[in-house]
Amino acid sequence: MKKTLLASALALCASSPVLAQTAPEPDYTFTGNAGLFSDYRFRGFSQTNLKPAIQGGFDFAHKSGFYLGNWNSNVDSGLYSGSNIEMDFYGGYKFGYQDFSFDVGALYYYYPGSTSLKGGTIYNTELYGAVGYGPFTLKYSHGVSDFFGTPDSKNNYYVDLSASFPLQDGWGVNGHIGYQKLKNDPAGLNSYVDYKLGVTKDLSGWTASLSLVTTNKKDWVITNKGKDAGRFGAVLGLSKSF
Repeated sequence: MKKTLLASALALCASSPVLAQTAPEPDYTFTGNAGLFSDYRFRGFSQTNLKPAIQGGFDFAHKSGFYLGNWNSNVDSGLYSGSNIEMDFYGGYKFGYQDFSFDVGALYYYYPGSTSLKGGTIYNTELYGAVGYGPFTLKYSHGVSDFFGTPDSKNNYYVDLSASFPLQDGWGVNGHIGYQKLKNDPAGLNSYVDYKLGVTKDLSGWTASLSLVTTNKKDWVITNKGKDAGRFGAVLGLSKSF
């Protein structure tokens, strides 16, 4: 009888589900990204003379929500007065509340080897805040320096509404509309709107993308071949995070 009871107890233990051990959240993560694109559009306007761009960067994130990062891309040296690279440095804090996500931080754009209209290297500094709900994100960026070297252009701002929707089989669609308000723009542009509609496809860890981009202002930025850098165009990309 004792042997029968022991065997039954062992059988019961063997048939009982084993609770999976949940791995503890790491204190920090360090990730990178790299990509090749047919054009680099910043807020609707080409930064590479409508030519290809190689881009990449690194991100450090702590479980508390604080993060730091760097992102880089080639740019047209004629557009940035001798510089052929853009280097972005940023840091901030992300957190959530109920169904909302929040992100606040600062972003510094730097163009080594360039010369601004006032002398010195071209740069731009922005403070930003974003709120997300489901697939939608609303972001506000405020310029606390001259707008990419334009004299007396502080306190410009940019409002960005974007959305991203995952689909089946690794497909996704995304959209964006942005409003840029400028101050003391020598070209007299004052403000403009840019638009983007895109589709993505996951390819075993790589992401292929196609984006249609345009602005409502023409001939504000002209390429070295006399073409409108903000004209309607398609941007192809292949990128990977690691």
